[in-house]
Amino acid sequence: MTTIDSINNWFIQNFGAITMEQVESWFVYNPDEKLLFNTGLFLGLFLVFYFVYGFLRKTFYLRLTYVILFSLFFYYKSSGIYFLLLLLSSVVDYGLSQIIYKESKDNVKKIYLVISVILNLGLLGYFKYMNFMIGTYNDMFNGNLKFHDIFLPVGISFYTFQSMSYIIEIYREEIKPTKNYIEYLFFVSFFPQLVAGPIVRAKDFLPQIYQKLNLTRQDVNNALFLIIGGLIKKTVISNYISVNFVDRVFDTPLSYTSFENLMASYGYAIQIYCDFSGYSDMAIGIALLLGFKLPANFRTPYKSTSITDFWRRWHISLSTWLKDFLYISIGGNREGSFAGYLFPSLFFFGLLLWGITSYNTSIIPLIIAFSSIALFCLSFLLSSKKKQTLVTNLNLFTTMLLGGLWHGAGAQFIVWGALHGLALAVHKIFMELFPSKKEGSNFLWRFFSILITFHFVVFCWIFFRARDFETALQVINNIGQLTFEPELWKTIVLGYKNVFGLMLFGYVWHFLPETITNGMKSVFDKTPILVKAIILGFVYWIVYATAVAGSQPFIYFQF
Repeated sequence: MTTIDSINNWFIQNFGAITMEQVESWFVYNPDEKLLFNTGLFLGLFLVFYFVYGFLRKTFYLRLTYVILFSLFFYYKSSGIYFLLLLLSSVVDYGLSQIIYKESKDNVKKIYLVISVILNLGLLGYFKYMNFMIGTYNDMFNGNLKFHDIFLPVGISFYTFQSMSYIIEIYREEIKPTKNYIEYLFFVSFFPQLVAGPIVRAKDFLPQIYQKLNLTRQDVNNALFLIIGGLIKKTVISNYISVNFVDRVFDTPLSYTSFENLMASYGYAIQIYCDFSGYSDMAIGIALLLGFKLPANFRTPYKSTSITDFWRRWHISLSTWLKDFLYISIGGNREGSFAGYLFPSLFFFGLLLWGITSYNTSIIPLIIAFSSIALFCLSFLLSSKKKQTLVTNLNLFTTMLLGGLWHGAGAQFIVWGALHGLALAVHKIFMELFPSKKEGSNFLWRFFSILITFHFVVFCWIFFRARDFETALQVINNIGQLTFEPELWKTIVLGYKNVFGLMLFGYVWHFLPETITNGMKSVFDKTPILVKAIILGFVYWIVYATAVAGSQPFIYFQF
């Protein structure tokens, strides 16, 4: 028996014989089997794609077109026929960007910019918020409008924000438009970050298109290290914790003890970090193998010493986008705007109404509403720069409020955004009143700052994870009834020893000092390339062997 026959028999024994139906399924959209980075199908397709890509490295437009076609196929495998929506949006935005660039009159340019923003946000609003608005109308006015049967295309927010940044930067004269549509479509559809970020800014990405591809040995080392780490985070930690514990508790929190609800909250905190940062690591690594450098998206966010520091470390590309294109647009720390006053006012008024009508079931809306109003009054009274501080806090609050609404059309997401907005305002006031208390001024202060910030973020994650506001309250109320019962806790820990072991592993990995992680990276860099490839193959084998209930989609695919 030849070596090839032995390999073939081993493959059939472990994976089964390949049929024509299987081959067809590789190229046809299946809503239950999306093309994910952490699947064997993606590995196989990418290896074939990358082999051809290597031969096209010196052919500029042929290479761009080749990547575009693979990117569109990748998106088709994620959202089916809705890949045409990406094409339609790109054609409209490219045309408007050309008009804006060539137009000399500022007022006319602004009109075209407004048209672009309305079209982009209108499209995003229909898919993400139409049923939310229908439900809100029916609840408030006893209406009977029918909900629309809407499919939410994967990652629609990400490529919409990316396209908007391109047009806005052209309007601000920060960049020049691409030479043609192919270059623009390459930027918008680039598959490593297409469906879940990082959100790439045109001024950072476009110059790389025109540079000569130069993939160094260090780039390959960095890419493989990121991909391997991302696979472990997503598949080994996040998926296992989610399926075997977190999802169960958050689906029916009243069926579980207070301790289990508490541990599920900690579990979700490390789950969403490993899920999203794992995807970002893989996206950055894959892009690096193609010769493109994407921005870092996470920087150990649970080490943050304040909520402000947290948003410098968590989903950096989104928080930067919100700061540059939303926060600054509504005034930033300079002046107030209509939107900066309108959204908080509507929010406070809505919370008051909601709190009054739901007082018998929950007082949280009333507490948030009154504490928000009190906070902004306090920021005005205590600040030495009264009006400026008040306006800055209102703009911060508006940005986080809209950021919460971007994440989901539901009361729980609005509350999540409002809590983060309030925390940012509180921190800003605190730093103005106590300027000597700088972040990390001494070990004890830093330790308690990290502890408080982390637990505030975990508390907010409860609203983010719960399927609705009522479920979030059930989890919070259940945790509030926690009592010290060591024997019960021991029984629960032993019952979930694998889950809690992975949670501990995830947190230890996250909180490792940078000297240790840098040392691990240095050892990996010195490993022969063949050994690196074997490690990557072994990790993919673990992904296959530990797959539970099929491949779990990335959390941020829904946004």
